[in-house]
Amino acid sequence: MGIGLKLVNKMEDWFKQNGAEYSYLATESDNQASVKLFNQKCGYSKFRTPSILVQPVFAHRVKVSNRVIIIKLNPNEAETIYRHKFSTVEFFPRDIDMILSNKLTLGTFIAMPRDTHAPSIWLGAEKFLADPPESWGILSVWNCSDVWRLEVRGASRVGKGLAKTTRLIDRAFPFLKIPSFPEVFRPFGLHFMYGLGGEGPKAAKMVKSLCGVAHNLARDHGCSVVATEVASQEPLKPSVPHWKKLSCDEDLWLIKRLGDGYSDGSMGDWTKSQPGRSIFVDPREF
Repeated sequence: MGIGLKLVNKMEDWFKQNGAEYSYLATESDNQASVKLFNQKCGYSKFRTPSILVQPVFAHRVKVSNRVIIIKLNPNEAETIYRHKFSTVEFFPRDIDMILSNKLTLGTFIAMPRDTHAPSIWLGAEKFLADPPESWGILSVWNCSDVWRLEVRGASRVGKGLAKTTRLIDRAFPFLKIPSFPEVFRPFGLHFMYGLGGEGPKAAKMVKSLCGVAHNLARDHGCSVVATEVASQEPLKPSVPHWKKLSCDEDLWLIKRLGDGYSDGSMGDWTKSQPGRSIFVDPREF
């Protein structure tokens, strides 16, 4: 009936009135109706294909290596590091300070190897930037469960029974570290990891340890899953624990330039830009 097209056109008009230079959206790559609407009728083009990685939260705690130092940063320290290290990453939000100080951000964590090159005590963000360790990782955690909840429907009784059995065994014998299937057949909450990054030969190990911290934090808050979204070519992607059954290998982002009455600026025309290795996903958009 053309209702979707009218909605998109009306929304784009509102974007232009508010000074937006581009419009972009995320949809599933196999959602042919959505892709056809935006790509063929509305002039959007394929832009990025990031991956949504989802890890279940087990009944047992995930062990974090004692060879790694984990430090929780205050919002000002986190902002300083993010602006210094990530300001040129695609989609980095200019108001990162508002995100980090939002009550839904449960914390920003940085990890470093516990060796002679890592400080025994945290001396602050400025000191860290002036003399960083050879390897480090960072991420922040956003509490989606206080905003909305999800529910998986349509599973068979057998499937639900098997999932429940894994949880019961995991609770009864936590030392076995059984990868139990979480309770997702009733409304459940999740935590979102954003600002994921790092540098150095051991950065992958640092990020994996931070994901363990995020898992345990979600477990303490009663969440069923932990999720993040990264660029398809993100070097640290393999270090993020996730279940393929729950994840999405290719989330499709489409983009459209809304007008030609402005300068391309230092970034050029985004619709023609090549994808970077990393993206910064604003948790407010997830």
